[in-house]
Amino acid sequence: MTRGGRDDDKDEAERKCIVSGLVQPKAGLIRFAVSPDAEVVPDVLGRLPGRGFYVTADRKAIEKAASKGLFARAARQPVKVPDGLADLIEAQLVRRCVDLVSMSRKAGLAVTGYEKVKDWLVKEKARILIQASDGSERGNAKLRPPAGADSLIRCLSAGELGLAFGRERAIHAALAAGGLTTRVVEEAARLAGIRGLIGGETAGEDTKTA
Repeated sequence: MTRGGRDDDKDEAERKCIVSGLVQPKAGLIRFAVSPDAEVVPDVLGRLPGRGFYVTADRKAIEKAASKGLFARAARQPVKVPDGLADLIEAQLVRRCVDLVSMSRKAGLAVTGYEKVKDWLVKEKARILIQASDGSERGNAKLRPPAGADSLIRCLSAGELGLAFGRERAIHAALAAGGLTTRVVEEAARLAGIRGLIGGETAGEDTKTA
């Protein structure tokens, strides 16, 4: 993470959090824009027009920005902050993660079910192991994530993960390497931050971070 004197080619990929003041990669931030009626709008996909401002993907940071008038300061105008802003962002990120995993499934890059996931892990086809946040610790312990950082995601519930596979619930899933998988990891990390799971559910096998 660069604090100052950034290279020009990195400038577009990094932004400053309006709460902490730290410059960091955009992948770990939530972008916000202001609508024509002066309402703060979360831009999870980063596609809304106009000048944007950024907050670290962390529930407390977003709530602080809303309660301390930091959105108005960043926008340089009075703004309206919708009630339950962090909850709205959480719902959008859940939908984003579910959609990306679903796309991975359709592309043949994702499987669910204990035996299929175990097979992918044994054959080293799996790049990411996803385990439901409300799955049993005993069941989750039977599968070890692949080696490497960010190889375990545990920020989705069984019901949410099930949506990606067209079923009511799913406890285990695996993702093969690919561009979609990279996007799943990034969005899951943001969701973990909003759910207060950073440092606790998306990391390597010896941690609990999502």
